[in-house]
Amino acid sequence: MAKQKRGWKRRILVGLAWALGLFLALNIILVLVFRFVPVPTSGLMVQRRVESWSSGKPYASRHRWVPLEEIAPSLGVAVIAAEDQNFTDHFGFDWQAIEKAVQHNEKSRRKRGASTVSQQTAKNLFLWNSRSWTRKGLEAWFTLLIEAGWSKKRILEVYLNIVEFGDGIYGAEAAARTYFGKSARRLTPSEAALLAAVLPNPRKFKANAPSEYIRGRQGWILNQMRQLGGDQVVKDLEA
Repeated sequence: MAKQKRGWKRRILVGLAWALGLFLALNIILVLVFRFVPVPTSGLMVQRRVESWSSGKPYASRHRWVPLEEIAPSLGVAVIAAEDQNFTDHFGFDWQAIEKAVQHNEKSRRKRGASTVSQQTAKNLFLWNSRSWTRKGLEAWFTLLIEAGWSKKRILEVYLNIVEFGDGIYGAEAAARTYFGKSARRLTPSEAALLAAVLPNPRKFKANAPSEYIRGRQGWILNQMRQLGGDQVVKDLEA
């Protein structure tokens, strides 16, 4: 009887080890594939679609992949200025920003995040929106994978193509055409800063009807873009 129990335990452990190995292998394969292949959809897009089915509300999704060279450099600089000014220097995590966010959140009721562009790319592409520790742990894992397997240029390219700019609006091309009636290539620095300004809550804030708060963020982002070096920040990634 004791031998049978030990046998079952061993089989369970072996099965778990195989399952974990398969999971890790699939993760690595996915990251390697998306290093080269345009991303057709994302975990966030799937989540939004499922949410619309559950709620019964009408939902239309707009998304079109374009290479980074067909997106105005100003938009890349704008999101770096707004979301992750140490993007080119860190390996997925900005520990200084995390420490500042923790200190701020201990004293303020208005919470501040410290997710980098890499973390947001990992979360939006492979995962779902939630505040669970499981999701956070998986986000860290995928962040490390894309930092190890992709260039910074590729991370920014994927981010700009899948980030949510409004309800059902994903990526730079869809956002540029929806809000400004032009391609992402033709976005001005002012328009780019406006798109970046809504990113904290793109389903609440509207790039085509900016509030006073969003206009204030737009001005701040434009100033940060100039201080970072303007379009040269993205051009250096492409070199």
